[in-house]
Amino acid sequence: MAASRTRHLYSVAAALVLTVAGPATAASAGSGAPAGLREVLFVGNNWDGTADVIGSSGDFAKIGRIDVVPDKDARMAEINADPIKWIYFQAIRNSVGEGHDQFADDMYSTPDGGSVVVSRPSFADVVSIDLASGKVNWRFPVSGYRADHMAVSPDGTRVAVSASTANTVHVLDIGTGKQLGSFKTGDKPHENIFTRDGKYIWNMSIGDVNTALDDPGWDWTKGDRHITVVDATTYKQVKVIDMRQRLDAFGLKDFSDAVRPAVFSPDESKLYFQVSFFNGFLEYDVAADRITRLKTLPKNPATSEDRTTWVNDSRHHGISMSPDGAKLCVAGTMDDYAAVVDRASLQEGPLVTASKPYWATVSGDGKDCIVSESGADQVTAIDFATGRKVASVPVGDHPQRVRLGHVRDGWTGPNGG
Repeated sequence: MAASRTRHLYSVAAALVLTVAGPATAASAGSGAPAGLREVLFVGNNWDGTADVIGSSGDFAKIGRIDVVPDKDARMAEINADPIKWIYFQAIRNSVGEGHDQFADDMYSTPDGGSVVVSRPSFADVVSIDLASGKVNWRFPVSGYRADHMAVSPDGTRVAVSASTANTVHVLDIGTGKQLGSFKTGDKPHENIFTRDGKYIWNMSIGDVNTALDDPGWDWTKGDRHITVVDATTYKQVKVIDMRQRLDAFGLKDFSDAVRPAVFSPDESKLYFQVSFFNGFLEYDVAADRITRLKTLPKNPATSEDRTTWVNDSRHHGISMSPDGAKLCVAGTMDDYAAVVDRASLQEGPLVTASKPYWATVSGDGKDCIVSESGADQVTAIDFATGRKVASVPVGDHPQRVRLGHVRDGWTGPNGG
């Protein structure tokens, strides 16, 4: 029986690796734009409930802005009429929101460039906003009381959203908002990733990140944290990866096993991921099912060593990879810098000063890493080749997720801007 189970797990791991022939995702770097559409970057301004739309490469010029809470009055009336919803709304504001409401966490455009789909933590929902009129097309309330990170399928037709207080991921039709399926996760699901062939969804649960029990000796109080891999058609679980065991085997018993942002290598044989409280990242071999390398990045001497002062347990939060797989880009959130790292040698380039960078993605032409500076209300482009800053563009209050997508040619904002 044990041998049979081992063979089964190995076959699953092998299947998870063999995805290189699949198509690139709808938001992948260098994908360009279909006829009639323009490729852009959507920047979610979490605290003011807007999304800025900027060019996907080049000078990253601002194109337009979207109000992602046009129904705010109706949502607030619902919350104020329900004591439990009101308590959770206030809890989000005073914990993960750092005293602010969270109105725009994650977003993806529809394949036709006509709408943008947004997860809104404080309203515990996902909405589709019509890019021409600015009105809500559909709304999906998630289970529980908070919506979080999303992922889009390779063909752009489905979005997976984490319902963080319900330990559930919902998968929705991006055009209609209809739920196609859902699956259970560890405590506080966070990051979601579709594999390139669209066959699997990986979800990373991060547990409780708002308690003051941040010393390694109290890590066990943070909850059940693991990676859940499911079949993206049936939404049935095919594998669970407990990084606690892998970290211990690598000699990292004091490390948190809360997997934060993560990125696959182009052939999906390696996963690079950040964990709570750590200034750096780890490399995980998918087929071998083990951690293979650790990269520790410099600490900023000005950063407090008091873990309870680090926002939501994240010392570094944001990682992306150049399309050729040669370079990684890391947002050193609490250390106020971003850096490009050579994937072969793990040698970092210049530390580019950035104010609480909270996310990292890739420009449309694949040349630059794009980080959101949540502390400076701007996004910054860093050249993958040189590791140096290219440009910064001012955006709204507390930018977090930045996603590639499309708008229709000539679009400058709802109702023509």
